[in-house]
Amino acid sequence: MKVTILQSLGVNSKDIAAFRAKVLSKNYQVEIFDTLPESEDDAINRSKDSEVILLVNYPLSSKIISACPKLQMISVAFTGYDHVDLVECKKRNIIVCNTPGYATNSVAELTFGLIFSVLRNIIPCNEIVRKGGTRQGLIGNELHGKTFGIIGTGAIGMQVATIAKAFGCNLLGYNRTEKPEGAALGLKYVDLKTLVSQSDVISVHTPLSSQTKNLIDKTEFDLMKSSAIVIQTSRGGTINEDAFADALNSGKIAGAGIDVFVQEPPLNQDNSLLKAKNTVLTPHVAFATKEALSRRANIAFANILLWIDGSVQNKVS
Repeated sequence: MKVTILQSLGVNSKDIAAFRAKVLSKNYQVEIFDTLPESEDDAINRSKDSEVILLVNYPLSSKIISACPKLQMISVAFTGYDHVDLVECKKRNIIVCNTPGYATNSVAELTFGLIFSVLRNIIPCNEIVRKGGTRQGLIGNELHGKTFGIIGTGAIGMQVATIAKAFGCNLLGYNRTEKPEGAALGLKYVDLKTLVSQSDVISVHTPLSSQTKNLIDKTEFDLMKSSAIVIQTSRGGTINEDAFADALNSGKIAGAGIDVFVQEPPLNQDNSLLKAKNTVLTPHVAFATKEALSRRANIAFANILLWIDGSVQNKVS
């Protein structure tokens, strides 16, 4: 019986060693890789004899899954799991578990880092002062008193709402279901068109699915205030990237902070957002804090250990 850790988890060796010892005590072998597979064939060679695969965001295609005849369980050390072929998993009755909640604080905090970077021109300010310049042309905007629209009010969206409330914002929310804790904060649920047309800051925190792909497109950008900024820390694909770039370059919106893209960084240099105006871009780092990575690994480990013992937690398929 074998558990394969398909790629690096970004945690210290003590956490890995403790997990290995627990798995070995249950008569499972553990094979650990700290690099990404170079190809699907490499991923197959690493995983083909495994009952359990632990991965982060490496795409686990039907080809890879089909080439692993013993595979029974996949532990995804990530909140999103759209990179795993769930159709193939369902055909094989393979259990898939994720790690919800590990990066709630990390993502919410970077969301506000991006907001203030855009509102207060922090990156241009840093560049100009190093060149001996002044604040001329770099007057920013306050967050206090602004209407803050949150698309997706799950755990991360609600944490963002809590912080935005502390900054004195008026809260609007859009979600499939209204959350009582949102109402308790004073968050008003509205339809998507109302949210994008009335908000000064729009922050996206919805998962990627067939229902949310290109949720924000040209129609939504056309409704936004010219002074609005859009923050994207959810999943690449929930916002149409070309429409996003057009809205920025045409002045339909004032700026953006973007951490996630349709293509996982490194980006192709022809990506339209790389040349868009008034943007702060980060390479999918919202989740990436030492604290969050440790929580993520330990949840993913617990998912496996519970499954070995005949129980299941955090099942998504």
